[in-house]
Amino acid sequence: MCISSGPRLSAAITFIVTSAFFTVNAPPAEAQTSAGGVHPTSPPVVGAARLTSTVTIDGKLNEEVWRTPNPATGFRQSQPDEGKDATQKTEVRFAYDDEAIYVGARMFDDKGAAGVRSRLMRRDAMTESDSDILQIVFDSYHSHNSSYFFWVNPAGSKRDGTGDPTWDPVWETATNIDSLGWSAELRIPLNQLNFSRAADQTWGVQILRFVHRLNERSHFSWWGNNESGGPQRYGHLEGIRITERPRGMEIVPYTVARARYVRPADPTNPFTKDNDRDYRIGGDLKYRLTSNLTLNAAVNPDFGQVEVDPAVVNLSAFETFFQERRPFFIENQSNFGFGSFNCYFCSNVSNLQMFYTRRIGRSPQLFPAGTYVDQPENATILAAAKITGRTANNYLVGVLDAVTRRENASVIVQNPSGRDQFEREVEPLTNYFVFRPRKEFQGGAYSLGGIVTAVDRFTDDSLALFRLPKNARSVGLDWFASRDNRTYSFMGQLALSDIQGSATSIDRLQRSSARYFQRPDRENGDNGFFSDRYDPTADNLRGYAGYARVAKDAGVWLWESMINYRSPGFEVNDISFLSKSDFVWMNTNVARSIVKPGPIYRNYFAVLSAQQELNYDGYLTDRQFAAGIFGQLRNFWQANAFVIRTPESYDDRATRGGPQVKRYGYRYYQTFIATDARKKISFSINPSYTAREHEADNYNINLSATYKPSSNVQLSLGPSFNKTWSAAQFVTSGPDSTNTAFFGRQYVFAGLEQRSLSMNTRANVTFTPNLTLEVFAQPLIASGDYVKFRTFVAPNQSALHDLTPSEITSTGEGGSKVYTVDRDGAGPAQPLSFGNPNFNFRSLRGNAVMRWEYRPGSTLFFVWQQNRSQTVPFGNFDFSRDRQALFSAHPDNIFLVKATYWLAF
Repeated sequence: MCISSGPRLSAAITFIVTSAFFTVNAPPAEAQTSAGGVHPTSPPVVGAARLTSTVTIDGKLNEEVWRTPNPATGFRQSQPDEGKDATQKTEVRFAYDDEAIYVGARMFDDKGAAGVRSRLMRRDAMTESDSDILQIVFDSYHSHNSSYFFWVNPAGSKRDGTGDPTWDPVWETATNIDSLGWSAELRIPLNQLNFSRAADQTWGVQILRFVHRLNERSHFSWWGNNESGGPQRYGHLEGIRITERPRGMEIVPYTVARARYVRPADPTNPFTKDNDRDYRIGGDLKYRLTSNLTLNAAVNPDFGQVEVDPAVVNLSAFETFFQERRPFFIENQSNFGFGSFNCYFCSNVSNLQMFYTRRIGRSPQLFPAGTYVDQPENATILAAAKITGRTANNYLVGVLDAVTRRENASVIVQNPSGRDQFEREVEPLTNYFVFRPRKEFQGGAYSLGGIVTAVDRFTDDSLALFRLPKNARSVGLDWFASRDNRTYSFMGQLALSDIQGSATSIDRLQRSSARYFQRPDRENGDNGFFSDRYDPTADNLRGYAGYARVAKDAGVWLWESMINYRSPGFEVNDISFLSKSDFVWMNTNVARSIVKPGPIYRNYFAVLSAQQELNYDGYLTDRQFAAGIFGQLRNFWQANAFVIRTPESYDDRATRGGPQVKRYGYRYYQTFIATDARKKISFSINPSYTAREHEADNYNINLSATYKPSSNVQLSLGPSFNKTWSAAQFVTSGPDSTNTAFFGRQYVFAGLEQRSLSMNTRANVTFTPNLTLEVFAQPLIASGDYVKFRTFVAPNQSALHDLTPSEITSTGEGGSKVYTVDRDGAGPAQPLSFGNPNFNFRSLRGNAVMRWEYRPGSTLFFVWQQNRSQTVPFGNFDFSRDRQALFSAHPDNIFLVKATYWLAF
């Protein structure tokens, strides 16, 4: 994404750099799931015993099968002393029957029960900062390219995932703490896993143990922190014989009841009321077509979410991206993943995403005119189904189809003769289709995949045809190749898009912030097969995109070089998320990764980085030089620091469809320090500072504190304060025939001073592993003070002209204040008027979620959501005044109860 202000840059870089740092020890996500070549040491082997009697899952290991010889043992450390034998002995045994795979694990501790660290955690919340952990990982296909994760801690809390931690299979576990340490038993039904159709099975297996008091992580199958790892380095689980395929079917009916108490924005609106109650009934179906293919379907599905999206202030021309939280789309989401993107250090860039599930069931895109309009919240999903898994010839596949209903808004128009009421279409009947295949070769050392997407709208409504494309198609190809045991890799993607519709709907896309085809100074290409020229009569828009990376991913010295590009006509927003096209981005990094402890650091990662971006006219729109170091200190604190230098560059988006200008350069500094997260109280601080050329500097500071008063309660606070200055924040534009340098228009900007203060607050209480309460609150106060109304002196320049009192006047006060720009008084220049852009935004968002898994796979949710918000037209920041106004604002409350019941056949 294009990020132009300090805090947003900070957030983007922090995310990318943190991800990049951890990919050194566990190489980039796409590469991590690939194998290549034969490693110098053979993988460790453990056998599975056929059960001849029942195992009671109580964590006590008193069955005969847990006394068989040859358990998985001989663990070695990855931290804190890489390569050394584990200081605490671990023994893990496996067994199976026709229904399930069983795990019996004994974690010895030389301090006995006193050495065990345990915490009750809600499902999927467990981390190494909380407790001792046992992690079992299966590559049940033995494809060297898949993983099922099962975590358990001494309190019986559990976590699971397939690369996506939101995957929630139905499985059992129990634990026990005794004089030897602690033990665990797991029962994982075979119908929750995918595996080959062979009778005699060999699975990949990895076992990890984390000893909290020693900060020691040890592995059954070990590799160095600077080596390429993942499923291709797992041990082998042998001796499993499955003669009958598990073809289980699961049905999960649900019911949701909701009560909304929302204050009407307009009390005279006949469509609004103080309270609103509704309910939904539906169900999900999961059927195992084979042992390695699964069908998921939903009838009248509940695609609501129980977590709230964070409040944001977005003054850009680009859409805000929110994560998917709806259960149906989250499950097996990785099967549809396309657009893997890896970098050791980079910013202001996005991956080649081809499928964004939140487009399905989105808010209506059409807004009919009327005195009062009753608009649906979302497009109703009539039905959805998907097939995911792996075929017998080792193709990884994902197929999804969903249909959303035609949605209408009720409209009332007041006129002198009375009131007219009618309905108007706001979202057409729409079908969404995605097909994602991928094939691995030579044990995963190479892979080749593709993706096909299609969106079709069915409507004869004039407004829908005017605004929305009739259909949208896209196709993509991706690849991965590695050599020398995955030390070197080459990966990338190519994609094509094709949008068809009315001339007005295509014109809207051409003029969108993603490309601004209408820019008067744009050096237009042609509209051959690919679109590269503004044509208001065009009825299609076509484009291409790509990404390629070549890298050394293992060893002490690392390097990478990559290119990422989107042609001007590339457009996938009907089914994906694209904020920007018309660019070619390049990046090169050289890094050094040290994993052996030294006098200051336990490990560190240092990087030098250079990147730049050009648009398709060849103008430089971004250039950065960076250096950073990220590591862990001897006392287990984290310490990071980096600096970025960005010189002056062109900005082809600032005028929002007008001529391009230039933006000033800057220097950006950021540090991060975090104390040992295992402690009862831990802190982190993340300040940043931006030194801008010719303008005021920016700074922000993010703090966090976590307190664990007991073994089942965790409290966290995350205050953040930002002060930013934007030299040229777009305000408005209008015609001016005398302004020939800007092609007959004038563009008004302002120096914008923003301040924001927020506090992310969480309280987690775990009563049992199956009964949890989570409370979240986010107060936010943000102000924007538009000062120094100004214009650019000329296109392709950074110089600004501050409007004088004779050039800009104002009338009125507060929200009724109106500014008028008239550069030559009584001369021929047309005046341009606009309202007061200053704002003071106060928001308090929060929710409380009680989750009770009252039987395996069956869950009851009690949810309370509250939102308070207010915007007033003044730009100064006054904490005392704004805090009082925030908490005195009228609350909107939503109460929700959701129940599911899992049935297995």
